[in-house]
This record gives sequence, structure tokens and C-alpha cells, in this order.
Amino acid sequence: MTNRIMVGMAGLLLAVIVQAQSGISIKSTEVVPGLYMLEGEGGFAGGNMGLMVGNDGTVLIDDGIEPVAPILLDAIEQHTGRNIDFVINTHVHGDHIGANKALHLSGATVVAHDNLRKRLIEKGWDTPAGTRPASKEELPEVTFSDSMTFHLNDHEAYVFHLVKAHTDGDSAIHFRDIDVIHAGDIFFNGLFPFIDLDSGGSVAGYQAAQQRIINMAGPDTIIIPGHGPLSNREELQVALDMLTDAEARVKALVDAGQSEDEVVASNPLQIYHNDWNWSFITTERMTRTLYRSLSSQ
Repeated sequence: MTNRIMVGMAGLLLAVIVQAQSGISIKSTEVVPGLYMLEGEGGFAGGNMGLMVGNDGTVLIDDGIEPVAPILLDAIEQHTGRNIDFVINTHVHGDHIGANKALHLSGATVVAHDNLRKRLIEKGWDTPAGTRPASKEELPEVTFSDSMTFHLNDHEAYVFHLVKAHTDGDSAIHFRDIDVIHAGDIFFNGLFPFIDLDSGGSVAGYQAAQQRIINMAGPDTIIIPGHGPLSNREELQVALDMLTDAEARVKALVDAGQSEDEVVASNPLQIYHNDWNWSFITTERMTRTLYRSLSSQ
């Protein structure tokens, strides 16, 4: 089902490839007809995006890093003759909502949880030069506290809040009629997860969010993770089981009175290193996250 976005959408997005000067391109994977997963290829473009296209409108789930915006906008406008109508932000991180401003200026309505907008207003963006305020154009225009539903293109997209999980403003999207869930960063497929304790996230909330999605999914449900390849309920259960066991391994050392550095030196997550360690969340960083979480309880 995976193809480089190249030829056109012919009213609906079939496949289009656009390439930035940096060499980064956008790969499209058809999940079901009319619904696609978009991801960077040849470089980092941000987290996995979802795109629903149909006669009623175009909905983008997350919008990647800021430089991706013209690539997406040009491709969709060229091959569908329309702009993106709605953008759903799954959480506050810039690799998922960095292009909010460009999409807002193109005419899209940005939707997110209340806490995401509040955090952008109060905390702004972290940049290499320091923190900068979020502009009005970068903020979601429509927010919700618990859930909301889009009824478009003969689909029902249920958007729901996950409490204090990856951050304090997470949302996932369940396309109920076609059995697809976009989990955002509640799911890093085959990778140690980033649980952002400094942005209101928590290990317990992350585990509860994963369990909620597992309970919502069926054996044939397709899950779009925030990072990694298309997945399913079984693989999400594996990720939750890993995190639960990893936390228990760190807790045993915390209960024994070890300091953070002593726990890291003991390397309790060594068993998971080969399969789950990656450049952003290394085995050491995962260990420190679990230690910090347990120490704050």
C-alpha cells in the first residue's frame, strides 16, 4: 500500500510526491480509501500525520515541522484543487504542530485540546535561541475539554482527550466506521516512548492512555502511531507490556534506595536495549524518566 507521493490525487489523494530542497520528501501510505498516513522520507519531517480527503473536506492530523508546510499545501492544492480545511493537533510538540501558522494562514481551522492552547500561550515554543511566545496564528482556534466528533466524507472521526499521558494536552482520533485510530505520541511503535514529564505528562497516564486505546481497538483495528510504521492492537499491547515491566525494574532499585545515577549504572533496562533504544529516547533517558516519575510519587 505504500507509495511515494508522485502522480496526483485525481480528486482524492492517490499518491503525490513533493521534495524539499533539503531532500526530504513525504511518503504516503493508504490506510483505507480516502485515509492516508504521511511521513517524512530522506530526513526528519516530524511525527506521522494522517490525511482524510473527500468531497466534504480535507482533514490533516498533525502537520509536522514548519518546513513541511509548503510541501503539503502545494501537493494537496495542486492535485485536489482545495486547501486543508481542518487540522487536528494531537499534542503540543513542534514536530507535530510546527506548521500550524502556515496552515492557519492557508485557511485551515486548527483544532486541539484546551490544554494544548493554554500551554502554547503560557509557555510558548522552545527554540535553540531560547523560548519564544506562540503567535496568534500558531494557536488552535477551536478547542475542546473531553471529546468532539467530525462527521465528514461519510466517516465519523471521534477526537478524545487522554489525561496527563505524553503531555497534558494529548488527543487521539478514532475513525469508528473504518476501524482506524491515530494515536499520536501515545504510541512509539518499536521505540522507547517519550513521556514529557515537564509538559504535564506522566508514566501512569501514558500507560492508562495506551490501555484505553487497546480497549477501544479490535483485532483488525489499524493504528497510526506518532512515530514508527503502521501498527495494530497487538503491537500496542507489546509496547505497554514493555513499559510496565520497565517501570517495575526501575522501581525495584528505587525501593532499594538507589540514587538516579546508581539506577542508571545498574542498567535495569538492558534487556530492552537492542529492540527499543533509539537516538532520541535512549535506554539511559528512558531509565531516568522512569526514575523521575517514581521519585515524584
